[in-house]
Amino acid sequence: MNKILLIGAGGFVGAIIRYWVGSYIQDLSKGATFPYATLLINVTGCLVIGYLARLTLHNVLSLEMRLLLITGFLGAYTTFSTFGNETVLLMQSNNSLLAYMYIAASIILGLGAVWLGQTLAGGVGT
Repeated sequence: MNKILLIGAGGFVGAIIRYWVGSYIQDLSKGATFPYATLLINVTGCLVIGYLARLTLHNVLSLEMRLLLITGFLGAYTTFSTFGNETVLLMQSNNSLLAYMYIAASIILGLGAVWLGQTLAGGVGT
């Protein structure tokens, strides 16, 4: 039961942070067709999961912290389902070029952010 509560607590905070970040970025990019908020949330989520994954490899994070931060917080914070929906909506509204740019940017920046997160945590615990 404690594990479920940890995941739930992390998810609660992750969802709220996602809403705040998304709202802030949407306000900054008013009128933009490109889904900047979702891209930023996914890339920063990739950065953090890369960092935390490296800490996990070095046994710096306990199981409880992994459940709280990776499963709970990042599970609620990142928005891959929103990414999928926004991509399809861009395609359906005849913005295929933007859709493909969004896909490419999400993959390249997301993978790059995971790598960067792991690199930043590389020396931790060794």
